[in-house]
Amino acid sequence: MKNGKLRVAVVGLRFGADFVPIWCKHPDVYAVDIVDVKASCLQKVLEDNHGINKAYLSLDEALKDDGIDAVHLVTPIPLHAKQTLQVLRSGKHCACTVPAACTLEELSEIVATQRDTGKNYMMMETAAYTFQMLHVEKMYKAGEIGRIQLLRGCHYQDMENWPSYWNGLPPMHYATHAIAPLLKLANARPTEVVCFGSGTMREELQKPYGNPFPAETALFKLENTAAVVELTRTLFETARVYCEGFGVYGSKTSFEWFFNDHSVFERFADEPDDGIVHWGRSCKMEKAESFPDTGDRLPPEIAGFTRTCGHLGSHPHLIHEFVRSILEGRPAAIDAVKAAQWTAAGICAHESAMKDGARIPIPSFE
Repeated sequence: MKNGKLRVAVVGLRFGADFVPIWCKHPDVYAVDIVDVKASCLQKVLEDNHGINKAYLSLDEALKDDGIDAVHLVTPIPLHAKQTLQVLRSGKHCACTVPAACTLEELSEIVATQRDTGKNYMMMETAAYTFQMLHVEKMYKAGEIGRIQLLRGCHYQDMENWPSYWNGLPPMHYATHAIAPLLKLANARPTEVVCFGSGTMREELQKPYGNPFPAETALFKLENTAAVVELTRTLFETARVYCEGFGVYGSKTSFEWFFNDHSVFERFADEPDDGIVHWGRSCKMEKAESFPDTGDRLPPEIAGFTRTCGHLGSHPHLIHEFVRSILEGRPAAIDAVKAAQWTAAGICAHESAMKDGARIPIPSFE
């Protein structure tokens, strides 16, 4: 750290390149390094002229540099746990794209290592900071939603021809995009799950992970919360355009958003004053075509990225939260424990599906 500012390394530039200009503009970051195993990826980012400090061809090489304060991992899923542990044990703070890990054992090791090292960890879950999520979260805190009665999440995506580690991946092993907004909104951890696999897929997709299901649907119980989470996730051979979204059904207002579809608010309509007893209460529906920009929550240097970056304005929020958590000496909003809880929900859901819907407890990691 230099003059109260950080030097950060971004690792993995296929998707990670989207974050580089935000890191370079953040007022609390004085230098940005980049890391990728492909020289061509490094060169492309260097040519974009963001003012990169150094470029490395391996994470091992970057971690030897004592000047780097924090690392942002944007690497393939199978590497997340190993690299997170490597970063933390090198004495650097670690941010990592989703999911945090692939097994419960890896999650436990990340939590323990974060505690042992005292370095900050944050899982960079985009779905927790979209325009839609932040708006509904604000409504809920203001009492406009009322009591949460039911939470629903979904993530439909076809992964044909993606990198080979995706082939046959259990759908719920990549469930954080669907469940994160719901757990963040309810401020509750999942305690147990019942899940069923659905459909069939070709044999070569079943082999890598021993997973026979292209789709999985789960019900989660939450701690100290009456509402239940319903979640569906698909990855292969299911004809549906990309969809990532959530619904919150409250006693006053309900909200539904499914990517590429209209967002909808529903509220109970006033009963007519006609002296007649009406069965049931009608609802009025309001389409939400757009959501307020959230750049005013960020430093002006990076505020404009909410409208130009991917994942519906979330990228600068993730970076800013991670940076400020380090500088303020506090846990990040999605710290190691919360990341473990959110990731474990999907791991345990797939275990339930493989056991024909058995009820599976989800560890607390606390």
